[in-house]
Amino acid sequence: MLFAGPVFTREAVTAPRRARMYITRSAYAASLLVLVATAWQVLAGTQEVRNVGDLARFGATVFQILAPLQLAVMMFFAALSAAVSVAAEKDRQTLILLLLTHLSNFELVVGKLLASLLNTFVLLAAALPLFMLIALLGGVSHKEIASVFAVCLTSTLVAGSLGSTLAFWREKTFQALAMTAIALVVWIALGEVVARGVLGTEWRGIACERWAAAISPWRATFEAVQPFAADEAAFGPLGGAVNLFLVVSAAATLLLNTVATVMVRVWNPSREAHRDAMSQEEKPVAGVRRRSDEALSPGPAASKHGTVSTPETRQKGRTRQVWDNPILWREMRTWAYGRKILVVRLAYGLLAAAAATALVSMLGQAAVPREANVAPVLVPFAVLSLVLINAQAVTALTSERDARALDLLLVTDLTPKEFVFGKLGGVFFNTKEMVLFPAISCVYLWWAGAVSLENLGYLVGGWLVLCCFANMLGIHTGMNYANSRGAVAVSLGTVFFLFVGVAVCMRIMVAFSGSFEVQLTPFLTAIFGGGIGLYVALAVRNPSTALKIAAGGCPFAIFYAITSHLLGYTLGVFLVLTFTFGFTTTAMLIPALFEFDVATGRTTGGEE
Repeated sequence: MLFAGPVFTREAVTAPRRARMYITRSAYAASLLVLVATAWQVLAGTQEVRNVGDLARFGATVFQILAPLQLAVMMFFAALSAAVSVAAEKDRQTLILLLLTHLSNFELVVGKLLASLLNTFVLLAAALPLFMLIALLGGVSHKEIASVFAVCLTSTLVAGSLGSTLAFWREKTFQALAMTAIALVVWIALGEVVARGVLGTEWRGIACERWAAAISPWRATFEAVQPFAADEAAFGPLGGAVNLFLVVSAAATLLLNTVATVMVRVWNPSREAHRDAMSQEEKPVAGVRRRSDEALSPGPAASKHGTVSTPETRQKGRTRQVWDNPILWREMRTWAYGRKILVVRLAYGLLAAAAATALVSMLGQAAVPREANVAPVLVPFAVLSLVLINAQAVTALTSERDARALDLLLVTDLTPKEFVFGKLGGVFFNTKEMVLFPAISCVYLWWAGAVSLENLGYLVGGWLVLCCFANMLGIHTGMNYANSRGAVAVSLGTVFFLFVGVAVCMRIMVAFSGSFEVQLTPFLTAIFGGGIGLYVALAVRNPSTALKIAAGGCPFAIFYAITSHLLGYTLGVFLVLTFTFGFTTTAMLIPALFEFDVATGRTTGGEE
């Protein structure tokens, strides 16, 4: 892989020296093994395994659960790692230094991509032996495993290339993360639209479900796990839809990296970087008091109780009145995250319009509105909204730290309440579309008769609690992790794994149905592992008793909520999740307010 240049070579040499690579690789393989053992315990506790055929059916079912799970994990972390790797270089203003070296565009783009995906490739390789062990149970062939891993590998390359290209294009970290997440959802949604026959039932004599498998990684994975997938003559020498998907994904990877290679020096440095550099050269305006009462201005939101001028207002010869909370004023009244954030809102709005159209169509086709299954549309969109809220929250801190603006803010007389609540309020303002659309969708479901008024209150109330949790989680992680890549990975990874874990648990419970008493025992191990993961994400850097309780209680509460949902106890789901996530949000908020100086480095723990 030396053709990728010194950027990748350095990562390949230094990565094995870090303990993190070995820990994540072992944890990932162990998690998959725990899922297999959990599924086996559920099967053995609910039915008798009599012959080889039962083992083969178990192996096939577990394979069909693990394959989509691995695809989701690999694509998520590939896109996240690639986007954050480039965006962090921009925030620290080190990308300009790379552009000044003798690195070619190809070495810079491909080197950064492969370096960011190195850990993902290691995880994929670590999972291969476990999948080969599943094949020993029967019901799964080596050809199916090879097809699944080929689809996962090419999908990972496309997701990483997408995140890297958008990060080179966009100026701010949140813009890159948001556009990457939206693009991935559009990619998956396009396959679902084609598969459901919205554009027609067949094309060129081939069912649309097969065409969907040729363009969607999600559909291609389900096609790959089928033991007897027939070839289509219309696909020519490629044979099946999976092979066509491999060609399409390889072409997409090549196209994305070609565009990034050609345009990297056109996009960077951007006009905003030029404008910021020019504004920094100008004399700063007075208005922010340091602790020694010296005037200092960290940026546009400098003044706490007065006025401030920006490059735009100085050209017009006027100033702008700053609110009592300058952090909230800056978040809401300035382009703190770049003017191109409008592109993110436009893309989200278009996706929201498509989701709304799908909801209206599904409710219109159902004979009884309450029988319409709108979860495939509403749930993924709600998860996307939470991911975007969390991404905005964590980058609100990491971007300040990388740009060294946080150090300037900490020498002012800003109080912890002004800073924390200013950031929380700014995040909700900048992501108001992500908060409102799922809530409006729930109101529409009630208006159409799909849910009762009582369940509407549960849905909207629970949704607002989850939004507050995602927002506070980002702020909490951004304050406790000095490394931007680590903060973004932990914050978004926590949100992602919470919902992926819920989905996997529900899939196992449905596949191996049985009584609650039988299912509880094998799931205790998974719950214990989830508690450890939450403890590492929430409390390992902030040893709070409340956070320890929250980390241990959330997995049990989620498991209870799953079983209550399957039994139709909507009130129980609402009460448990509201209390659990509300308590966790409060447990993160209190240390952020009362240990703010220590968490941000304003003072050390030993100072009075």
